[in-house]
Amino acid sequence: MRLVFLLALPLVCHAQLIPVGMPIPKGPNPPVVFLDGYQFGCTSGPTSFASTFGIADQVLQSANIASVFFDNCTVQSSSEPSIEALGMAFGQFLAGLKYADGSAVTQVDVVAHSMGGLIVRSYLAGKQDVSPAVFDPPATVPIRNAIFLATPNFGSAVASLLGDDIQTNEMALGSQFLFDLSTWNNNNDDLRGVNALAVAGDGGTGNESGIPGFDDGVVTLTSASIGFAHTGRTRVVPYCHIVDSLLVAVNYCANGTPGIADITSSSDIVGQIIVSFLTGTTYWQSLGTAVEANPPGSTYAGIYVEAQDMNGNEQSITSAKIGAQSYTGPTLSVNAVAYAEAVLVAADAVTVTAGSATLSQNLSLQPARGNSIIVKPGPSVTGAVTAGSSIFPYDVAPAGYVAVYGSNLTTLMQPESAGVPYPTQVGDVQALVNGTPAQVQFVSSGQLNIVYPNLSPGLSQLTITSNAGKQTLNVMVAAAVPSIFTLDGTNNGPAAARIGDLTGDPVVGEPSPLLAGDTVELYITGLGETVFDPATGLTNAILQPTVTVGGQKCAITFAGLVPGFTGFDQIDCVIPSGVTGTAVPVVVTSNGWASNAATLDVQ
Repeated sequence: MRLVFLLALPLVCHAQLIPVGMPIPKGPNPPVVFLDGYQFGCTSGPTSFASTFGIADQVLQSANIASVFFDNCTVQSSSEPSIEALGMAFGQFLAGLKYADGSAVTQVDVVAHSMGGLIVRSYLAGKQDVSPAVFDPPATVPIRNAIFLATPNFGSAVASLLGDDIQTNEMALGSQFLFDLSTWNNNNDDLRGVNALAVAGDGGTGNESGIPGFDDGVVTLTSASIGFAHTGRTRVVPYCHIVDSLLVAVNYCANGTPGIADITSSSDIVGQIIVSFLTGTTYWQSLGTAVEANPPGSTYAGIYVEAQDMNGNEQSITSAKIGAQSYTGPTLSVNAVAYAEAVLVAADAVTVTAGSATLSQNLSLQPARGNSIIVKPGPSVTGAVTAGSSIFPYDVAPAGYVAVYGSNLTTLMQPESAGVPYPTQVGDVQALVNGTPAQVQFVSSGQLNIVYPNLSPGLSQLTITSNAGKQTLNVMVAAAVPSIFTLDGTNNGPAAARIGDLTGDPVVGEPSPLLAGDTVELYITGLGETVFDPATGLTNAILQPTVTVGGQKCAITFAGLVPGFTGFDQIDCVIPSGVTGTAVPVVVTSNGWASNAATLDVQ
């Protein structure tokens, strides 16, 4: 995001900054696509790489990484393009990249400054330029790593000072665009599982946020954080948003404070973070500080609240207030949604007035990040994930068990379960996927267990209905998302399993540990579509998984549905020799997805 008109600096093409349209040399690492931020309507025409990123291309050249520049000012439109339009143009840009041998570039890394990060996120979500929000995410994502430099994920108070255009309105605090982007998938944004890192600046004076050390003069730590998708992946450096005389003149940044994206030498902290993360080293973890360890970052959380009626329709908020058991919190500002850039994480409730309705909801705020919250009467869904152990990103598999979490999901006073064959309604609860009822296995106020229909990979819509109303959310479907059930319900606990050649034997563990050569039955979900084999009477997974025990291959003899069940999968494999321990990790992989690492007792 730039605060003044850009100087007409000449474009200096260094050896590794590949001009747009030119073939890219192949190297040991994918090419890096840089995206710049807001450019005042691009009135000066195309911008230069160096005006935002300095000599970042030369720094990457020393690591044998080619650089390419996506300049958002080159996107033509009859009017200023929206961030959604820029996201779609970015997708076309990626599809057009070619190597010097004529082959397509199928994998890239991305470094995005400010609004450029929102362009990347909009592309990943497939956000369309329509209202109400519609998403059409790309089937495959060519981005391996993404680094977000001072991206206003939850907006900036400075955006409204830049002008009244579509891009600044979308970046304004409490905009509908930002809220929709943060809740597009499972009422969250998992960045489609892209390996991501954020760099936030605390070199501002605090005038933007009112809290010293909490902003870079333009964007707060909670807004720049990607804690909504990855914890421990936001580094804080003592930089400002940009090097700009106006920021200094209005006392938003001190004179001489570096700009976060302006890489001036190989010793630049941000440049070192970029090189380390993109080349797969851990050095970046020692540079800057984790936002969770930053004093104001760990003390405060951003909050963004949308009100809906009982059927999930958006409602205009007239007022909103934060509360807590020990204090009365601030009144939230209201744009399209109610918001505050910084509230104490101790805040445990929010109350909103929407029309004639007053709605309250308990909070459990996560520090050092923005928190997007929907307040509504009736069913309120916070997410739907593969049962067993949730797998990141939050896709689900066709014909697999899915756990739906939330509040007020049913009007039943007590939990209720159903037996096989599962009905499409338990109590007053139905789960509709793309309008078709799904099988329901368990119902309670805070959790439902359903069997997801046999859908092709892509975006689906899940609607939970009860006598008290309904709510709909988007859920991504992948061909397979293996997840091992554990005895203690934790991701890495003892696997739900048993020795396969001992009929009726209990789950594995004392007094029946496994031995090399034993067949273990692992109970999982998420193997995806299956096919019945009349010769054996078994239903086999179409995509055959692999299993490792202690890092060694566990030879599979069967993978498919547990006989007599729906959504409940089983894998039989033979314990390899040379593996022993009371907690040996077992991992199932299918369609490129690795399960949680549960454990087995092997002697």
